[in-house]
Amino acid sequence: MLNAQERAQVAQVWDLIAGHEAPFGAELLLRLFTVYPSTKTYFKHLGVFPDEVHLLSHGKRLLEAVGVAVLHMDNLRWALSPLADLHAHVLRVDPSNFPLLIQCFQVVLASHLQGEYTVEMQAAWDKFLTGVAVVLTEKYR
Repeated sequence: MLNAQERAQVAQVWDLIAGHEAPFGAELLLRLFTVYPSTKTYFKHLGVFPDEVHLLSHGKRLLEAVGVAVLHMDNLRWALSPLADLHAHVLRVDPSNFPLLIQCFQVVLASHLQGEYTVEMQAAWDKFLTGVAVVLTEKYR
């Protein structure tokens, strides 16, 4: 999936955001809900105006899952299988939401990392996150 240079770029970006999963994840979710309001249907428990505590909590879980994927780039299917089962069989999340999430995540990364987030890093992260989305949607078949 990723060549050695792309893997290094994904790891380099993750090193910049590791430890800040909650605020990055909360901003990602807030951006997702704002730009694509239909995605909020899966988060009715957050209310009309999600409070910061809930956004930080779920955002942290979301980015912790990304961290697991970063650590297991060689075996995403194994690493993300429980998460894929949850989203496909229990939560029944529309898989068309994953590309929207990826898009919002890229914007959050670019806005925070600015000059440190090169075009090459963006391309590597796009490829990586697309691979994550593919694994998460495989259980829908």
